[in-house]
Amino acid sequence: MGDREVVTPEAPAPGGSYSQGVIAGDFIFTAGFGPGDPGTGEVRGSTVYEQTRFALENVAAVLASAGASLGDVVKVTSHLSDLADFEEYDRAFASAFSKPFPARTTVGSRLAGILVEIDVVARVPNPCAHGGSSGRRTA
Repeated sequence: MGDREVVTPEAPAPGGSYSQGVIAGDFIFTAGFGPGDPGTGEVRGSTVYEQTRFALENVAAVLASAGASLGDVVKVTSHLSDLADFEEYDRAFASAFSKPFPARTTVGSRLAGILVEIDVVARVPNPCAHGGSSGRRTA
């Protein structure tokens, strides 16, 4: 079976040529999500802590659509508009995950109107039972 796209209205729709998530084998790879409201696209939260929590809500929605959760995450890549906000970001991150924490890379990035963007890789507990709204993907 090929890679399967994951689509959910519970997370912001893609703003370009990419998927919200893709299941490949036993793993789901999510797009990067910021704190956008899934219905309006408006940025939620004004602090790094708040925006991190909202970004993780968006990630969690895509994971849930594939039958996974934040507890299944094995790798996180986070982009911060200012690395000086790392401690505040880390507090929000730690409140969403438990030990053993996922492996993580955090980098400083130019972000358009948001303070944080997060993407993850997670193990899908039963990948054959889930797959979002579409079937096979082609390159």
